[in-house]
Formats: sequence, C-alpha cells, structure tokens
Amino acid sequence: MNNKTKKIKIILWSLVLLGAGFLLATVIDPISKPLAQQTAVVTNAPGSGIAGQPLSFVDLAKKTKPAVVNISVEQTVKNQSPLPFRGPNNENDPFRDFFERFFNEQQGPREYKQRGLGTGFIIDKEGYILTNNHVIARSDKILVKLSDKKEYSAKVIGSDPKTDLALIKIEPKESLPFLPLGDSDKLEVGEWVMAIGNPFGLEHTVTAGIVSAKYRDIHMGPYDNFIQTDASINRGNSGGPLLNTRGEVVGINAVIMSDGMGSGSVGIGFAIPVNMAKDLLPQLKEGKIVRGWLGVAIQEITPELKGKFNLKDNKGALVADVTADSPADKAGIKRGDVIVAFDGKEVNEFKDLPLIVSKTPVDKTVSVDVLRKGDKKSFKVKVGELKDKAEGPIADEESKTDLGLSVQELTPELAKKLGLKNTKGLVVTQVEKDSPADEAELRPGDVIREVDQKEVQDVAEFNKQIKTFKKGDTILFLVERKGNTLFRTLKLND
Repeated sequence: MNNKTKKIKIILWSLVLLGAGFLLATVIDPISKPLAQQTAVVTNAPGSGIAGQPLSFVDLAKKTKPAVVNISVEQTVKNQSPLPFRGPNNENDPFRDFFERFFNEQQGPREYKQRGLGTGFIIDKEGYILTNNHVIARSDKILVKLSDKKEYSAKVIGSDPKTDLALIKIEPKESLPFLPLGDSDKLEVGEWVMAIGNPFGLEHTVTAGIVSAKYRDIHMGPYDNFIQTDASINRGNSGGPLLNTRGEVVGINAVIMSDGMGSGSVGIGFAIPVNMAKDLLPQLKEGKIVRGWLGVAIQEITPELKGKFNLKDNKGALVADVTADSPADKAGIKRGDVIVAFDGKEVNEFKDLPLIVSKTPVDKTVSVDVLRKGDKKSFKVKVGELKDKAEGPIADEESKTDLGLSVQELTPELAKKLGLKNTKGLVVTQVEKDSPADEAELRPGDVIREVDQKEVQDVAEFNKQIKTFKKGDTILFLVERKGNTLFRTLKLND
C-alpha cells in the first residue's frame, strides 16, 4: 500500500468518525439537555433564594415555621361510658339489673375528656389564627403552642362547617410572626409546595411535594374545590399551611385519602384554596357567615340526561327542583331548566353554581341565563340568604315491581313518617344489586315523583307508563331524596 492510499484511508476514517460523532451528539442532545435541565431544577428546587427568586426548602422552612402553631383541644363527652366493658343488652337478662346497679355506682357520672391535636397558622401580628373547623368544633378548651414553646388559650372567633374553616384568636403580649396569604388561583399543577404541621403530635414537621391537581370535588361538602398535593399530610396536619416557594399560604391542609385500613395517608392530600379563606375572613371575624341563596336543587348533566333534554353539550347545572317562594321560584325558573350563567359568570360545571351563588351579596339583583327546551332565556333574580335545613328520614318499607326495584304507594301516613309534605308519588323500598335501577343510582327511600316528566301516583299508573318503553330505551325519573329532588336515567336492558 503506497503512501497516497494510506492518506486517503486516513481521511476517509476521519470523516466516518466525525460523522458518527455528529450523529451521536444529535441523538443524545434532545435527551441529555432536558436531563441537565431537570437536574438543575431538582438541585435548586424550589429555587436559589436569590432576591426575586423562589426560596430553597431550607430557607422556606426557617422563614415560615415560627408562624405555624400546634393546636390541642379538649372536649367533655357526656352520657357515654369511657369503659369498653358493656353489660347485658337483653332487657330480660336476669343479670341486667345487677350490672346496671353495680357499674353505674362504680363509674359515677358518665362523662370523660376527649382530646385532639391539629395545626394552625398565624395570619397577622394581633394573634388571629386560621385552622380547620373540624379541629376546634365542639371543643371546651383550645390551647395554642408557638414554635418558641409559649402557650396561649384561644377562643373561637368564627367557624364555617360548610368549608371546614375556622378563625381563632390568642392574646399575645408581643407582635407575632405571621404568614402572608397568596393567590391560589395562580397556583399551577406541577408547582412545588411545602406543608408544615403536627402529624401524630410530631411538632413542626415539614414535608414537600407538588400540586397534583386543582378544583377537586371529593364530596365532602357543597363547596368542594380542593387543591390535591402529594406533599405528605397525615392526622394532625389538619389546619396547617400549604405554602408556595415564595413563602405564601396557598392552601389550608384539610383532608387525606386513606386506604381505610388504619394505615393513614396513602400519599394523596387535599387543601382548601386560600382564596376561599380570604373571601370568608371578613365574615369569620364578625362571627357569622352569610351566603347567597337561589333556591334550586341542581345536578350534573350526564350523557344520558343530555340526550333526554336534547342539549348540545353538558355545560351548566340542571335544575332538579325549585323551592317554593324562593328567589328562583319568584323569578320564573323551573325544573328542567339548565342554568348556564349567573350574574355574568359562566356555569361550565354544575358544581360551579353553588360557589358563585354563595359569594353573591344577599338582596343583589342578578341576571340568570338558562336553557329551556333548547331556547335561551334570561331571568332577573333577587338573591336571598341561605338558611340551614335539616335532612329528613328515609323509608324502610317493601313491595315489588319490575326494573330491579321495589316501590310502594306514598300514603299520608308514610309521607308523615318520611317528613314529606307532598303525598304524591311512589317510595322506592328496595333496589336489587346490579339491576337497571341500581345502575341508575336509585336508592331505598327515594320518592319517584315523575316518569319521563309525567306524574305518577300509584303502582298501576307507574307500571302502565313503564310498559310504553322498549328494550334499549332510557327512562327519565324525577325522584325526591331527603328533601331534595333530582333526575335519574334508567336504561332498559337490551
């Protein structure tokens, strides 16, 4: 091989190696670059602490822990025995009198002290503290311990079971450190957050994670709008702050998801958005919560209901019932209307409406837009004040019909027993498992008022209407449940 050939081979191999290197760099770069970025994010998470930048977890904990408090409560429980032993329950048992006389004399008054732990955080230098309502509810004594071990007795200023928020106050002799309230609406899914609390009595425990989701409805109350996080939250964290990386409170830790076997949290926690607390703070300081009231029972628009009501989409809140003499009733809103806007705010999901209405000032006249049989209508409504009402009992009678449910005619005596004013309809007394009625979520105690928007008063009329439907058809039921009415769709098996 002559020198010229050798030089050509060297040049060719150099070009091959150069090309391979370029190709390898091209393939690796899209992977290595994000990995480098991710490492930087994790290394510096949640930030560097430079002015105008997010704080590191170390700095965040140092800055915020002094404003987080331990709350211990004490409640006197009466008319219950603290002893696990129980005497005979059978009234004919020959030893019943002996047990009652002996143990009643030995035990004395049937009351004992029940204690609980929770968390709270100071929101101003005057000593106002936000926490959960369930932490302080029905307590006789509330003791607040600060990070410097100083202890104060606290009193309840205001509480709201519907949102599980409470405001308590201590009387310090000096100004206290406090946490600024952020803007939970600006919180992003995937954003770093930190929780501080007293899980299982372990004071000032710090955990971190991310925002897993927003606007969660977990069926805890009428105004569910939770922030979901994977920052570790356990019993005792209730009422503690969920903080963003700027040291601002974005949520109040309230609920954990459990496996139901006593193992505590499974890594999913929920916090009340701080904006909800900010809206209620003026009223909590006054000691009374006043909410707007429309006077309708609403439900979600399912695909089946969408078809039965000939709707283009599932946006809005379906009116299942209208309370007599309520603001909605006086304005002309009717059952079957779909509310799509309230006071200029769109109602995209049915759960949006209670939140919007509750924030509306009482006696304010607002515009309510509805869809009625495909036509859009607008009503002027003067908002009322929401009052609490008790739920009625459910039925426990039995009888038989088709569709996998048992029904009975609603007599005046049965209506009185159920606490119902209207004696028209049929009472569902039993629902067979995995039947069409079960799939339609009908329950014992429901009162069927209408079948496909036609009133039913007796079993014969009910059966007659049911026979008009063919297999594969969907039947629309209007039922009353514990004082509220709602629509249910039942599909006849093919």
